[in-house]
Amino acid sequence: MIEGFKKFIARGNMIDMAVGVVMGGAVTTVVNSIVNNLINPLIAMIFGKPNMDGLLAFTFNNATISFGAVLGAALNFLIIAVAVYFFVLVPINKIRDMSAAMLASKKAAGDSEAAEEQQKTLSPEEQTVILLEQIRDQLAAAQKPQR
Repeated sequence: MIEGFKKFIARGNMIDMAVGVVMGGAVTTVVNSIVNNLINPLIAMIFGKPNMDGLLAFTFNNATISFGAVLGAALNFLIIAVAVYFFVLVPINKIRDMSAAMLASKKAAGDSEAAEEQQKTLSPEEQTVILLEQIRDQLAAAQKPQR
């Protein structure tokens, strides 16, 4: 029984999930800070109230219904979604695109260097055969009917 639990804990997906939960908590703290310390004060400057809990609220038989609180929660959700998108996802995607472009350029440079090395090691007859094969392939591609 203990051995099965050890295998369960040691699985890669369990560790990945634990890391995801920890990172999610860290991102939540950052996003909440952005919303509470940047976006909500801007809303308070524009509309005069930082939250809408008392807005559109009425009490009947000691039960309070607050449409403002629901509207505020929906607005906070949208604000958090926008903050996550623009302050977390967009920068991460830019970094991924830049790193992918850098890797592609390094790979292309490495491929051209490898091709040059291969050209140097081939005999003139082998280079001629490779060149003729490339010309053949280009002619065959050019003669195919285009749709």
